Amino acid sequence: MTERVTVTEKAQEIIDQLREEHGPLMFHQSGGCCDGSSPMCFPKGELMLNETDIWLGEIHSCNFYMSSDQFEYWKHTQLTVDVVEGRGASFSLEIPLGLRFVIKSRLFTEAEQNNLTPIHSGAE
Repeated sequence: MTERVTVTEKAQEIIDQLREEHGPLMFHQSGGCCDGSSPMCFPKGELMLNETDIWLGEIHSCNFYMSSDQFEYWKHTQLTVDVVEGRGASFSLEIPLGLRFVIKSRLFTEAEQNNLTPIHSGAE
C-alpha cells in the first residue's frame, strides 16, 4: 500500500524529543490560512476530532489527521512532514524549540493512486 503521509528523519528526531516531554502525540492539519494550514503537533487526545476530520495514516507512531476541506486539495499528493528552523504562530508543540513542522508534497503516480492506504473519519 502507498502511504498518504510520511515523515523525514529530522522530523522523527523532533517527534521523539516532544514525545519524551509530552507523552503520546498526534498531528492535525486544518484548512486555515497561513500557519493554520501547517501540520500541528499536539499531545494525543488534546484536539477534539469530529466527522469533518480525516485520518490519513500514522507517522512515527503518531496519528495524522486533516480537515476534510483541506483533504480535497491534497488527496492526489503524498505528504511528507519535515521540520525547519523558524517560529510559526500556532499552538504546535515544536514552536518553543524555534522550529516548525512543514509539509512537502508530491503527486501520486497512477500506480500509487490505485494502491493508497484507506482513510477514515477522525470521529471513528
